Amino acid sequence: MTSREGSLTLDRGLALLQAVADAGGDAATISELAVAIGASRAAVYRLLVPLSERGLVWRDGTKVRLGVGLLRLAGQVLPQLRDAAGPVLRELAEKVGATAHLSVAQGTQALAVAVVEPSWTSFHVAYRVGSRHSLTSGAAGKAMSLRPGGDGWVTSAGELEAGASGVAAPVRGVPGLKASVGVVSLEPLKAAEVGPQVVAAAARLADILRTDA
Repeated sequence: MTSREGSLTLDRGLALLQAVADAGGDAATISELAVAIGASRAAVYRLLVPLSERGLVWRDGTKVRLGVGLLRLAGQVLPQLRDAAGPVLRELAEKVGATAHLSVAQGTQALAVAVVEPSWTSFHVAYRVGSRHSLTSGAAGKAMSLRPGGDGWVTSAGELEAGASGVAAPVRGVPGLKASVGVVSLEPLKAAEVGPQVVAAAARLADILRTDA
């Protein structure tokens, strides 16, 4: 196999893994995966072999899901992502006076992977790392599907916790990452003031992650 052939095989294998992930909580069929990556069913079967051997996918007949081997990889990635986000979230939390957080998409849910609380406020929202909620509820989840253009941020009020307000913006331009940076407060947030700060924080984190990649 030439280096070019090996590169194409690797690219297709990664595209296949991404297609399985894009299926979310549903198992993808071989036919669906073939269409998604523009390959034959036979090629998909061949590509699945090494992925299955490494536990990255699990196949049940013609249906394919993500494998538990990805949990080990994710366990290595999340601490690095948390470390990169820490300084950005700290600056945002102190400026806004609200709890700042980084959330990533896992299937149909938003998972909080990093949280920083402001040091100078009398009270603030206690937002736990590991908290999950639907991508369709709350600013953090909705921001991940926000299309370019407009203000660049999403607001929410009382959707996840009574009396809590949130503002979040998507982290754009980092391949393979669907995430958002946001703040949440028990007091109303002035979106016109806070929104641009959240967008700037999300952009700074994206720059850091692209540099480290």
